[in-house]
Amino acid sequence: MNKKTKILTKIITLSLVAATTLHATNGDTLIGVGAKARGMGGVGIAMSHGAESTLSNPALITSVENTEISFGGTIFMPDIQTQLNATQGNPPPQDKITSDADINMIPEVSLAMKITEEFYVGIGMWGTGGMGTDYSQGEGINDSIARGQFSNFDMVTNLQLMQFAVPVAYKTNGLSVAVAPILQYGNLDINYVMQNPEHDGALDTVGAGIAQDFGFGFSIGATYDVSNGLVLGAVYKSEIDMEYTNQLTTAAAPFQIPLPDGDHLEQPAELGVGVAYTMDQHTFAFDYRKIKWSDAKGYEAFGWEDSDVYAFGYEYKQDNWALRAGYNYASSAVVELSGATTPQGAGLQASTNMFNLLGFPATEEKHYTLGGSYEFNNQFSLDLAYVYAAKNTETFDVSALQMGLDSLTTDHSENSLSFQLNYKF
Repeated sequence: MNKKTKILTKIITLSLVAATTLHATNGDTLIGVGAKARGMGGVGIAMSHGAESTLSNPALITSVENTEISFGGTIFMPDIQTQLNATQGNPPPQDKITSDADINMIPEVSLAMKITEEFYVGIGMWGTGGMGTDYSQGEGINDSIARGQFSNFDMVTNLQLMQFAVPVAYKTNGLSVAVAPILQYGNLDINYVMQNPEHDGALDTVGAGIAQDFGFGFSIGATYDVSNGLVLGAVYKSEIDMEYTNQLTTAAAPFQIPLPDGDHLEQPAELGVGVAYTMDQHTFAFDYRKIKWSDAKGYEAFGWEDSDVYAFGYEYKQDNWALRAGYNYASSAVVELSGATTPQGAGLQASTNMFNLLGFPATEEKHYTLGGSYEFNNQFSLDLAYVYAAKNTETFDVSALQMGLDSLTTDHSENSLSFQLNYKF
């Protein structure tokens, strides 16, 4: 790593200090970037939110009148609990264990400007997602050997993702098209304790420290203003390959999970379409996105399935204020693996089930959102949003591990508050 790369890595790491363990919603991806989108269920493929639209659909930055900058963040508060369901009362009784990764800060800065009547450019930096849990307190089972053998292994996982993009858009009549090169920074850390039979059953720490990487991708988008307030939109976002040296191979080895792509954990490709309709003071919007987890390196090995994401949003505008509401549904990418016909296959499925639910329980499906804006004057405005993700409970079979367990249950719910300041000039 050269000197410039080291300096850039330090700068990015400092910007993520407050975001200790991001926990996202549509898989490892936030339902929306920016307070306006999050207040409307994440919609943003056909409805412009100004400078913050770059990652939703870069073609929508053509809505800015001159220059617009926005900055803010999301306070993310996941609540994740795990319960090991034992066979015949063995292992020792255990209450639900709560992950300590329960409050995080996700930053966002966006800028878009009009160059000519046809051309627009922008630049931005966004915390786009991540996931993780923290069971390092080992609560629920007091005996240290029992913790390593039967509990959640004191597992701590932490994936952080940040993206930088520079959109370039062209507008003619009612058609807007754009491309946005994307630089993604990510870091990943997985560690836990496990009983080692070669060390007389003592607990060994499994982990390789924090690994970091940069990856490159792009998004392309288009919108068409049909007429009378109706806008159609489409967007494609490429996969972004990331390699976290020694992370996945080290963490997966004791679970005997094969990783054909080694330490690669690829952010999957996405494609989406949207429609927005404005009538007087009312705007209704709908987005559909397909997230291709099953084709992504790393996620494919852990059995993740593609997500179908449906977002509905409503906005009411009056004078210098606006109110928003929305709903977002995404089928869970993390699914129970079952149906193996051999003991080896059943063991592999059980290991993967446990690893997914303990370390990366990206199982949220239903999100309810509220938001609003207030314009102080023609230049300054404030956006706020609240997102509630209802509790989703998943129970996966882990009996083939022969640890005295029938299954593992994880409860997952989320609350988040987003804020954003906007300046136009």
